[in-house]
Amino acid sequence: MSILWLCVGIAIMLVLNIKFKWNSMLALLLAGAVVGLCNGMTPGHTLESISKGFGSTLGSLAIIVVFGAAIGKLMVDSGASNVLASTLIKKFGVKYIRVAVAIIGMIFGIAMFYEVAFLMLAPLVISIAREAKISWLSLAITGVAAATISHSIFPPQPGPVALIDAYNADYGTVYIIGIPMAICMLAVGGFLYPRLIGKFANADRPVPKFMQKDEDVVIDNPPSFAVSLLVPLSPAIIMISVTICNIFIDKESMLGQWLNFFGSSQVAMAIALVLAFLLFGTRQGHNMDWNMNCFSSAVQSIAGVVMIIGAGGAFKQIVLDSGIGDYIGKMMSAGTISPYIMAWLIAVIIRLATGQGVVAAMTAAGIIVGAVTDPATGAMIAGVNPALLTLATASGANFLTHINDASFWLFKEYFDLSIKDTLKTWGGLLASGSVMGLAFVMVCSIFI
Repeated sequence: MSILWLCVGIAIMLVLNIKFKWNSMLALLLAGAVVGLCNGMTPGHTLESISKGFGSTLGSLAIIVVFGAAIGKLMVDSGASNVLASTLIKKFGVKYIRVAVAIIGMIFGIAMFYEVAFLMLAPLVISIAREAKISWLSLAITGVAAATISHSIFPPQPGPVALIDAYNADYGTVYIIGIPMAICMLAVGGFLYPRLIGKFANADRPVPKFMQKDEDVVIDNPPSFAVSLLVPLSPAIIMISVTICNIFIDKESMLGQWLNFFGSSQVAMAIALVLAFLLFGTRQGHNMDWNMNCFSSAVQSIAGVVMIIGAGGAFKQIVLDSGIGDYIGKMMSAGTISPYIMAWLIAVIIRLATGQGVVAAMTAAGIIVGAVTDPATGAMIAGVNPALLTLATASGANFLTHINDASFWLFKEYFDLSIKDTLKTWGGLLASGSVMGLAFVMVCSIFI
C-alpha cells in the first residue's frame, strides 16, 4: 500500500499545482503530509519529518542558490555579460557563430537565473543572426539549448544543487562528468536537432516584435573579457581543482582539510561572490550601495525557488521516514530496471505534469534516494554512482515541457511563435537533449 499512497500524494500535488494553481511549495508540503499520515506515521512524526527535511535541505543549499543568483545579477548589471557575448562573436566570426552562441548560452545558463539568461540571450541571438544574415530561429534553438542544458545540470543553479545534496554527490565529480555530458546533449539538442527541422528552422521569418525597436542600454565602464569569464566560472574551477587534488592528497591531513574547506560548495560560491563584488562592482567604479542593491534584488528573485527546494526536501524526508524508499529498493533489486533509468523516468513524468524542473528533480530524488541508500550507513548501495544518478535525474527534469511551463510561454511570446511551432522548437530541443543525457549516463555507468 505504501506505493499506492505515494502515488496518491504525487497526484494531490499535481492536481493542486496544475488545476487549482497552488504554489508548488504548498502543494509539496501538503502532499508530503498526506503520504506520511496514510503510511502510518503519527501526526507528530509527520510534522517532525517535514520540519527536518525542510530545514536540513535549506541549511545546505540556500547559501549556494542565493549567492549564485547574486553573481548572475552583478554580471548583468555590470555589463560583463555583454562583454562576453561581443568578444566571443568577434573571435569566432560568422563561420563559427553557432559555436560562439553555444558558449555564451552555456556561460549564461550556469551563472544566471534562467529567465534572466533567456532574456539576455534572446535579443543577442537575433541581433547576431541579422548581422550574419542567417536564420534567427535556428540560431536561437542552439543558444537556448545551451543555456537550458547548463542551467539544468550544473551548480550553482537550484535544481542541480538540490540533487547533489539529496544524493550526497561530489560537486567536482558532477562537473567533471557533466561537462562532456553537456557537450553531447548540446550536440544533439542544439546542433543536430535544428538540422533535422532544417526547412522549418531556417525559414525566413519576420523579426519578433520585441526586437523591432531595439535600444541597447550603454554601460560606461564594463569589466574586461577575462574578468567577465573568470567570475562566473570560478566556483567550477575551484571545486574541480580540489576534486583532482583529493586524488593525490590525504583528505584528513591539514593541507587536505584546508583544500576541502575552500573547495566546499558554500565557500567556493562565497569566494566567487566576493570576486563579483570587487571585480564587477568596486573595480568598475560602483560603490557598496550598488553591490548591495544587486544582492537584494537577486535574493528577492530567487526566494520562491528556495522555498520550493525546501518543500522538496520535506517530501523527500517523508519518503525516507515512512519506509517507502526501502520498499522501492526491494522492488528494484527484484527487477532489472536501472536506478538511473527509473530516476530519469520519474523526473520526466513529473516535469511533463508540472512544467517545473526543480519540482521534478526534488520529487524524483525523494522517491529514488531511499531506494539506493543503505539505511545503516547512509551511503549509496554498491554499483550506484551518486554523480551519475544526479545527472540522470537532472536530464529527466529537463525533458519536454508544454503549456504548463512559464519558460514555454517565454519562448513562445518572445519569438512570436504559435503553440504548435513552440512545441516543435522548444519542446524538441529539450526532449532530444534529455534523451541524449540519459544515454550518456548509461554508457558511463558501464565504466564508472
